[in-house]
Amino acid sequence: MFDRRDFIKSLAVGMFGGHLSQGPRLLQLQDRTEMTYRKLGRTGFMSSRLVFGCGAALSGGKAVRLLDRALEAGINHYDVGSNVYYRGAERSLAPFMKRNRDQIWVASKAPIMPRIKPEDSITSEQAEAAAAGWTRLLEASLRDLDADYIDAYYLMAVENTSLIRSEEIYAAFLKAKSDGKVGFFGLSTHKNAQEVLEAAIGTGWYDVAMIGVTPAGWYDWDTHDLLPGSPILTELSGLLTRARAAGIGLVGMKTVRHLAPMSAMGKGDPSVFDKYFSEKLLSSPLSPFQRAYAFVLENGLDVVNADMQNFKHLEDNIAAAAASRVYFG
Repeated sequence: MFDRRDFIKSLAVGMFGGHLSQGPRLLQLQDRTEMTYRKLGRTGFMSSRLVFGCGAALSGGKAVRLLDRALEAGINHYDVGSNVYYRGAERSLAPFMKRNRDQIWVASKAPIMPRIKPEDSITSEQAEAAAAGWTRLLEASLRDLDADYIDAYYLMAVENTSLIRSEEIYAAFLKAKSDGKVGFFGLSTHKNAQEVLEAAIGTGWYDVAMIGVTPAGWYDWDTHDLLPGSPILTELSGLLTRARAAGIGLVGMKTVRHLAPMSAMGKGDPSVFDKYFSEKLLSSPLSPFQRAYAFVLENGLDVVNADMQNFKHLEDNIAAAAASRVYFG
C-alpha cells in the first residue's frame, strides 16, 4: 500500500523534478507543499488551481489509484467526459465521486454530433437536434456517474460560434438545471478558441470555459501544434479579463501537450516556451512542464486541467500549482 507519509515525503523530495527536468533538483523543503485555490467565475466555487483531468486518465480505470491521493493533496475539482469519447471514464470516477461528494466539484462534457465545423452555419432544426443529442448525453453521463446531479456540464470541443449562441442548446441546459440535474453551463474548445470565447462572452450564458492555451498562445487540436499566428498568452490578457468580467471561470487545458513526446502527440521540444519566460522563472528548479503550468496560472487562467496518469505526474503538477506565485510579481 502507498503510505500517505511516504507520499508527502516523495512530494517534498521530487516536487521540482518534472517530466523533462533541467537544472538542479530541490532536495529539501521547509514546509509541505500546499494547494492554492481560486474562485471559478460566477460559480462561486473555490477550485484547486490544479484540476484532475479524468478523461484519458480514467478511461479503462488506469489512474483510479491516484484519486484518493489527489484529494489528500487538496485537489477538489475533477473533470471527466462522456463515454462516447472517454470510454469508461465516468464509470471509473463514480465510486470516488460518491464517497467524496461533499468535498469535490465534478464537471463533465459531451460533444455535439455530428461535428459542425467553424465555418458552417446551422439551421434551427440542426440546433434543436444538437440540443436533444447533448441532453441525451448529459443523462447518459449521470447514469454512468451513478448520480442525479453534476456540478457543471459542458459543450465539448465546440468550435462553431453559431452553436455557442444557440438558444435551443441554452434552453436545453436551462431545462436540465430546472430539473435539478446540473448546476452550471460550460464549454471546452481547442480549435477556433478565440472566436468561441468571444461568442461566449457575448451571450452571458456560460459559467466556465475550458480553453486549449499555452504560454505561446492558442493550441490547435487538429494539428497537435501551436496555432500559427496566435497572439501569445500575455497578449490575450484583454480577452481573458473580459471573460472573467462576464463571470466566466477560465480553465486551461493542453498547456503542456506541445512539450510531450511525439508518441503522446507532442513535439518533444522542452525549450519551446523558454523565450516567453522571465530569467527568474528560467533559473528556477521547475521543469519545463512545471514552468508552463506556473506561467499560465499567473497570466490569466484561473485553474489548469492536467492529465495525470501516475504518481510522478501528480506530484510534479501539484508542485507547479502550489509554487506558481513564487516566481511572479
